[in-house]
Amino acid sequence: MPIDRLIFRSVAPLVAAALSGCAVLPADRGAADVRRLVAERGGRELAAPEQNMSALVGDLLKAPLTADSAVQIALLNNPRVRAEYARLGLAGADVYEAGRLSNPRFSVGALTSNAAGAATQVTFGLAQSFTDLLLLPARSRLAAGEFERAKQTAGRAILNVTADVESAYFNLIGMQQVVAMRVKIASAAQASAELAQRLFDAGNVSARGLAQEQAAASTAQLSVLQVTADTAAARTQLNELLGLGADAPNWQAASVLPAPLDREDELVELQKLAAQSRLDLAAQRREVALLADSLSVTRRYRYVGAVEVGVVTERETDRSRITGPTLSLELPIFNQGAGRVARAEALVEQAESALKTLELTVANKVRLAADRVRAARERAALLRTRLIPQREEVVRRTQQEVSYMLEGQFALLLVKQQEYDAYQGYLEAVRDYWIARTELAREVGARLPSQAPRRADTSSPNAVPEPLSELPRPGPANDEMKALDGMKMHDMPMPNTPPAKPTDTSTHQHGGSP
Repeated sequence: MPIDRLIFRSVAPLVAAALSGCAVLPADRGAADVRRLVAERGGRELAAPEQNMSALVGDLLKAPLTADSAVQIALLNNPRVRAEYARLGLAGADVYEAGRLSNPRFSVGALTSNAAGAATQVTFGLAQSFTDLLLLPARSRLAAGEFERAKQTAGRAILNVTADVESAYFNLIGMQQVVAMRVKIASAAQASAELAQRLFDAGNVSARGLAQEQAAASTAQLSVLQVTADTAAARTQLNELLGLGADAPNWQAASVLPAPLDREDELVELQKLAAQSRLDLAAQRREVALLADSLSVTRRYRYVGAVEVGVVTERETDRSRITGPTLSLELPIFNQGAGRVARAEALVEQAESALKTLELTVANKVRLAADRVRAARERAALLRTRLIPQREEVVRRTQQEVSYMLEGQFALLLVKQQEYDAYQGYLEAVRDYWIARTELAREVGARLPSQAPRRADTSSPNAVPEPLSELPRPGPANDEMKALDGMKMHDMPMPNTPPAKPTDTSTHQHGGSP
């Protein structure tokens, strides 16, 4: 066979493989696929990279924040989201590298003869790894699968950012409402202390009674200071999740939590949804499949070591030229790839165990999160339908007793503060309910089936305690009692279920359902 034909047959397959194996970097680093994965699970749609992020964030901050707008700002501005896209870029680079052959090796050598007048012997060589050519399809396939797994991992991370923002948002709104409640309680306690001072000055209250009222007022004020500091911390946490600095515009958040939903999802439905939707589960399943594919490739080519084919040409000392193909082959004598196979088998077993562990963890966490939602909902319902109406009834009856001189003013102020405490407990229960639902959605890995578009915030006129304007007021205490006038509980989120009514309705002053 002529030498030129032999060279062509040796080099042509390498050229064809190099051309077919050329890969290009993903244009958007897979961002569009990540947006699709997130949207399929009920997540907020991420802005396209070409959009003006700063302008979008500025527009969203002009209006009072809602849970949805807070998540949109975070997805536009949070550094964690940008970090996930950077990781996608790394995975995309791996796809590019895996789809290309290694560069050929060029060699040159020069040997000088000691014979008088003899020319220098020059050798030129060009070699390419045949092993790269052989493994190119498998390597490209595995890298593409790893890129898909990276997209799933990024989608899971973005859904986690969404859950973190929603939890921080509901915590902040709940804290703001608790602050408003504590201010009302402190106002009532201060009015009680000032009334006690007037009555003490008139000789109608003991020094111990005065000290008790003053201590209660101080305790209430300290509580206001504490929850105000906690609210500032909650706002800072949300501000950081939004990707905003300390010098960010002084944005405002909505003032009222949504009422609990009418129904909750069944646990069996949630378990199935989690198995289908969790992106980390999908990523782990893909890793098992990729490692099993890698094991198959390792077993198939376990005896193949480093193989190089090429062409070499020599110019002899008499200036004649010799050209021909070369082959460099690693012989599997001492190492037949058994270690590589064992390692690949161990990696498959490890990945399968990790998948099983994650499946068990997800199932148990979904159950636990669902239990927490149910507990928070039941606590809110009990406060709304039983304790709050009971506290309201105590206030009404105490008002009657004060009117007939059967009870003193301090007793009325005390039960009024207890009524406010019940409302605060309800606020905290509603806050815990929404945070628990957010965590449940995180564990399920998708928007909950019951999470239809959120209803408008609701409040109940029955949730508003009567002002103390109708109380008989001793002259010296008029100013202090006026401080309690009009202290109504506005903007209270209430479920649709009307409160349970007392058995004796003859003195029940509130009418109508929420």
